[in-house]
Amino acid sequence: MAIVTLLTDSGESDHYVAAIKARIISINPGIRVEDISHKIKPSDIGHAAFVLRAVFRDFPKGTVHLVGVDSIGNRGDAFIALQLEDHFFVGCDNGLFGLISDKPHQQLVELNAINSISTTFPERDVFAPAAVKLASGVSITNLGKPMPSFKKMIDRQVKATKKQITGTVIRVDGMGNLITNIPKEAFDILSQGKLYTVQFGGEKFRRIHTQYHQAEQGECFMVFNSLGLLEVGIYKGNASELLGLDYDSTVSILFEE
Repeated sequence: MAIVTLLTDSGESDHYVAAIKARIISINPGIRVEDISHKIKPSDIGHAAFVLRAVFRDFPKGTVHLVGVDSIGNRGDAFIALQLEDHFFVGCDNGLFGLISDKPHQQLVELNAINSISTTFPERDVFAPAAVKLASGVSITNLGKPMPSFKKMIDRQVKATKKQITGTVIRVDGMGNLITNIPKEAFDILSQGKLYTVQFGGEKFRRIHTQYHQAEQGECFMVFNSLGLLEVGIYKGNASELLGLDYDSTVSILFEE
């Protein structure tokens, strides 16, 4: 069954999400619509990119991801459809899609470029029909005008040397856990045979857990999570509040020679 996912900043108290779904199933009732989230903060493309990057590969290849976050964008931002890592994405070229993968795109077209319509609700009027066509097997090249590239933004980078890895908190999740951009792969390479200290907010720890429950209730834990990223939390508590850390806070791992 063809799948279209929805990721928006529309919230759940208004009609917007229902209207997008209604347009999709009105065009093709056989399409399966799956919600990723509608609680992205308004126009927060960083949050949306994190969520989409974390989950889109869990869906079958060929899934169409309709993204309605900052859907109008800035003046001059195009509406686009692209194929990337054998998935399809439909939304505004506001920089979000450039943050979800380092791999080159496979195909890219500008939507609403021919016989364009004027709308204040592109998620329903432009993105949904394009998503349905892709999910129904229509070639992406039939959806619009080919484009050579889309907007790329520079994401926060990890700094790594033989002595230290320094990263930042890229997401505070709904439980107050602090997800950093420090990858397990880098830690595994640099930590071989070395003692290490994890530092953040004036705190120092010398252990990274493998499971959350290895810490006692109220204690701080560090794990490499299911995304392969270092996560800092308080077991059955809110790490952001208790540790005084938030988005963009620095976390470092120091290695002893």
